[in-house]
Amino acid sequence: MTREEIIRQSILEDVGDGDHSSLSCIDKKHQGSMQLLVKEDGIIAGIEVAKDVLRIIDPEIRMEQILHDGDVIKKGDIAFRITGSVQSMLTAERTVLNFMQRMSGIATSSHRYVEMVKGTKTTILDTRKTTPNMRYFEKYAVKVGGAENHRFGLFDMVMLKDNHIDFAGGIEKAIDRTHAYLKERNLDLKIEIETRSLDDVKRVMAHGGVDRIMLDNFSVPEICEALKIIDGKYETEASGGITEQTLRQYAETGVDFISVGALTHHIKSLDLSLKFCENL
Repeated sequence: MTREEIIRQSILEDVGDGDHSSLSCIDKKHQGSMQLLVKEDGIIAGIEVAKDVLRIIDPEIRMEQILHDGDVIKKGDIAFRITGSVQSMLTAERTVLNFMQRMSGIATSSHRYVEMVKGTKTTILDTRKTTPNMRYFEKYAVKVGGAENHRFGLFDMVMLKDNHIDFAGGIEKAIDRTHAYLKERNLDLKIEIETRSLDDVKRVMAHGGVDRIMLDNFSVPEICEALKIIDGKYETEASGGITEQTLRQYAETGVDFISVGALTHHIKSLDLSLKFCENL
């Protein structure tokens, strides 16, 4: 689904055959204003999505934008104010907040991880551990927070993980079959391979044919040893078992990337609210 289709489906999921709460007690001609109130410090994300939600529900709603995606926010800030049909704004309220609270939580978490590795050469990456149908928005929020996206899905990069390697019959066979497949279909995709030990790293180095080596569940000393073996010939990525407490240690090894699934699957939504305010 496209971004707009997902937004429309989200609205339909919430509204169904009508916002009966608003329709029952608010006159359809009643005009008013609301403001997006920040109730927790962090990084704001999802304002552009909020614009789309409002446009789809009622193109007559007007927004005065004060903050922008990626801005550092503190409790008490106002992100934007909107004016228009009260019925329409109330109908849009929850969908706007559902997107913005989750996206801002992800952006805030991403920013925190990026700050932890500041001054090193390491780039923080997200993963495919996303909410179904929310991947576009969650990966966008990761970038708003200053981290980077790994592959978007299964289609834009080859990642040969432990199960692929085991079912293919080993590292060498997995790599060779992948090259044959890509050549046959005239596909130009980067290849990353997961290694589970220093012996795996040595086998990949001896065989070649990849763009990046993932060092999965390696300790910090093992990462250091693996980097000596790889010697800059391939991009390197550390993954698995890395916590906020150990992140800096891993980054200081000189590894190129650290992938963090928690950026999108283990986050706390940021506290935001959309409230009545005096007419603009």
